[in-house]
Amino acid sequence: MGKKREECIMIRLATVFSGIGAPEEALRQLNEEFNIVFACDNGERELEDDYDTIMADTAGLTYEERLQYVDNLYVGTGKVNYVKQSYFANHDITEDRWFEDVRFIDGQRYNGQVDILVGGSPCQSFSTYGKKQGFEDARGTLFFHYAELIQQIRPRVFIYENVIGIKTHDKCKTWKRIKEIFDELDYDIFDEVLNASDYGLPQTRMRVFVVGFDKRLGIKKFEFPKPIELTMHATDYLSDNVPLTYYLGKKGFEWITQKEKHEGRSRVNREVIGCQTANQQFNWTGDFRLEAPTPEMRADDRIYIGTYEGVERVARKLMPEECIRLMGFENFKIVVNDINMYRQSGNSIAVPVLKAIFKSIKEYIQFD
Repeated sequence: MGKKREECIMIRLATVFSGIGAPEEALRQLNEEFNIVFACDNGERELEDDYDTIMADTAGLTYEERLQYVDNLYVGTGKVNYVKQSYFANHDITEDRWFEDVRFIDGQRYNGQVDILVGGSPCQSFSTYGKKQGFEDARGTLFFHYAELIQQIRPRVFIYENVIGIKTHDKCKTWKRIKEIFDELDYDIFDEVLNASDYGLPQTRMRVFVVGFDKRLGIKKFEFPKPIELTMHATDYLSDNVPLTYYLGKKGFEWITQKEKHEGRSRVNREVIGCQTANQQFNWTGDFRLEAPTPEMRADDRIYIGTYEGVERVARKLMPEECIRLMGFENFKIVVNDINMYRQSGNSIAVPVLKAIFKSIKEYIQFD
């Protein structure tokens, strides 16, 4: 059984599928000293060539030349990496520590240099179901490349996060395979489903978290953080001054206030909001606010003043800065347009949950 240890000075952090940097934000809010070894995210862009094709095409190149080749392929898509823009605006990172594609990172170069590796690969079917039922059978999936990095880097601890559906995906075969692979990597594994609303954030957001300790640490028992009383409400995260452009017209008002139209895809005035998603606010999906109309709103022909539960109301979207606060971020710099910021917020990890997990991990090991 692992012994509880004293706090330490510096944490060496690496993240893949990094998004807007929830682990980095969590450590910052905890006033932890940490260094970003590397981060990685392709910004939801896709390449036409698959992994094997790219590896074959770059067989004669050095590692650095292959990375440049891959970067050029992403440039060739003509799409901007908006995730990277947000990450660089908010975290201490340089180009040489940023990767566009998790599949082409050589983890051996970081062996022994990472304390915590955090990532949550997209839930997807494993390509084969071979006899080994383990690491090799996952080859070709993004999860495989995450697991391969753990194998190569040997971080002291890793954290894996995903939607709860991964536990039942493909008749539970995906989850079974994931646990088998983590076990093959020689880590002591602990998993739990955690809800953001149990850790101080007024959002119903249930996610699977896996914490793995290098078996050499001897951590045979690990307790996930206990739930705490929720004292905050969604209204505590809202802005006082909202531009009129966020208010809806008649069609939008009727959509979000009439269940027969939105069929459960919209929610209004909840003190604990529903789970933020990548498509929130798009086609009036997600959480919205109903408010009393002001004279300024009455003078704007674009804004519809309707009736909800017998009272005059106007409806509005949540602003991106409100969404990002409702994920637990503080003083986040928004440098991308609304559509991308909504997606980045909905794709992130709830910061308070990560804070609680980090605090629990530090009860068992120290970083030096």
